[in-house]
Amino acid sequence: MSDQPHSQPSQGPRVWDPSHQGTGSPGLGSPPPAGGGLVAGGVVFGGVLMFVSGFLAVFQGIAAIAEDDVYARVAEYAYEMNLTAWGWILVIVGVVAVLTGYGLLSGGEWAGWARISGIALASLSLILQFLFLPYAPFWAVIQIAIDVFVIWALAAYRPQQA
Repeated sequence: MSDQPHSQPSQGPRVWDPSHQGTGSPGLGSPPPAGGGLVAGGVVFGGVLMFVSGFLAVFQGIAAIAEDDVYARVAEYAYEMNLTAWGWILVIVGVVAVLTGYGLLSGGEWAGWARISGIALASLSLILQFLFLPYAPFWAVIQIAIDVFVIWALAAYRPQQA
């Protein structure tokens, strides 16, 4: 053992000392590092969700196009539309969501536009799922929750500047 005390000198850079681990103040005023932590993982998870939910939206749209009796008939609905038209809208939005999810996951030059288009696309998907609520309520509520998470993750993420 050394005769030197465990205290840090007042001058110079601070050095990590394992004997004081967990005893200091965590620095509550400092923001978390840009591009790290929960939000960075949220962007990756949001990209995966967009990719997968895009494929599911394509399948949902194909089901609406192929068989109009797959979804429940709604007698009086303010936003009533032919299910074939809803199917085509869902197929188109689903394909764009797959491409955007791929752009988010691939990173690089695609990441910038993918974040912006991902926020816009998740917002559009949220509105479409709200309008589709009477036809498939359980699935629409799940999609709305996924869209809210994707919007948060993409809007909160600030990539590190190189």
